[in-house]
Amino acid sequence: MLALDKIVLITGAGSGIGRAAALLFAAEGAAHVVVADRDPIGAAKTVALVTQAGGSAGAVDIDVCDEGAVSDMVDSIVADHGRLDIAFNNAGISDTMREFHTLDIELWNHMIAVNLTSVFVCMKHELRHMSAVGRGAIVNTSSGAGVVAAPGQPHYTAAKHGVVGLTKAAAQEYARQGIRVNAVLPGSTDTPMIRGFIGDNAEIEKLIARSNIQGRLITPDEIASSVVWLASDSASMVNGQSLVVDGGGIVR
Repeated sequence: MLALDKIVLITGAGSGIGRAAALLFAAEGAAHVVVADRDPIGAAKTVALVTQAGGSAGAVDIDVCDEGAVSDMVDSIVADHGRLDIAFNNAGISDTMREFHTLDIELWNHMIAVNLTSVFVCMKHELRHMSAVGRGAIVNTSSGAGVVAAPGQPHYTAAKHGVVGLTKAAAQEYARQGIRVNAVLPGSTDTPMIRGFIGDNAEIEKLIARSNIQGRLITPDEIASSVVWLASDSASMVNGQSLVVDGGGIVR
């Protein structure tokens, strides 16, 4: 089993890809899954689904932009479970399309804080514990926009490119300490976030679906499968990589 006896932390696990990953990590033998999210109702639902399936999970209500809260969360996980084996830094936001020259600095700052700075903050404290014991695996959620610009989303594009860079930097620095750091770059995935972006606009939904060469939105389970593999011992020599999971829409 890919996550046998592992202690797993997942941010943004109250819905979508994070929830799918929580369920799959548990199904693959994780000893415990920490479901971290700002939405306590969504997090509680994820925990319920994991426990109903026979797994072990607990919820943490957290703002991943708050470094003190992140530090306390990671410390508590290690205090309660003795270690942190796997972290999936998945929390993120999107935004409506807007022209570059109309983008307010407040929107820019918020996007960078949630989609990039929070990943740095989470990794900082995850790596603090993992490096002390000389093992661990981290997966960060970037996006297809981490390699190809998302139209009308300069702030989102910049943040997701930044996640790729952070992933490479951490992988290079901590490889000799037994820690692997990789990124998953989902294509257009059927999550509440993208549904909020689409709204009631059927034309936008068709346009997004066409971005996948299979002509459909990707399922959260399809992304979760890649995340669990990247975090598992089966990917023991995969480090510092950005895995695009989009059906072949971006071929590099």
